Amino acid sequence: MSKRQALVDFLGHPVEPDRDCDLCPRLVAFREAQRKAHPDWHNAPVPTFGTSDARLLIAGLAPGLRGANRTGRAFTGDYAGDLLYETMGEFGFAKGVYRADPNDGFELVDAAISNSVRCVPPENKPTNDEVNNCRRFFAATLTSFSRLSAIIALGKIAHDQLLKTLGVPLVRHKFAHGAVHALECLPGIRLYDSYHCSRYNTNTGVLTPDMFRAVFAAVRRDLDNR
Repeated sequence: MSKRQALVDFLGHPVEPDRDCDLCPRLVAFREAQRKAHPDWHNAPVPTFGTSDARLLIAGLAPGLRGANRTGRAFTGDYAGDLLYETMGEFGFAKGVYRADPNDGFELVDAAISNSVRCVPPENKPTNDEVNNCRRFFAATLTSFSRLSAIIALGKIAHDQLLKTLGVPLVRHKFAHGAVHALECLPGIRLYDSYHCSRYNTNTGVLTPDMFRAVFAAVRRDLDNR
């Protein structure tokens, strides 16, 4: 990806923040409080799950308090992970039995998952400054992929994080569930939008399992036809 000028400045930058990253004071304070309350939890930035030769990258929002922040693996331990990993398995992007445990042996296939914000935010709501602070790691993550062909953005914040990382005006590619965007600055890579697979979105009917499957079906067809 060294020829993709929007990301050149992040080549060689650490892909993951260190365990005690101090860029966001509010998140640091929340992390410290959780470490005191739950010393057996992960309570640190959650790293990207998957390998750098994956063709599909799923961009999430941030770790869930009792999900990835507890277990240390993206989308592991909360409802969003139940739906995400079931769907990924259905379309061949994962294998094994998902048991909401980072030691369950569950594996991603030709896919990786990374969050726009690596630390858990209070009430699952990062501020704009926190999203901006974590962009350096999101950008470095993008530079690490050698075969990337598709990105699924789970929600508008992830969608916007990607475009801002690439320096693309948001008005060029508006977020909409099911939308597919060709990214001029990343030739050959398509961005797929989906509502986030949170319990709130599924309970309110904003996102149904069939709507979610349709996004992954489109990606599967795309990758299989290349």
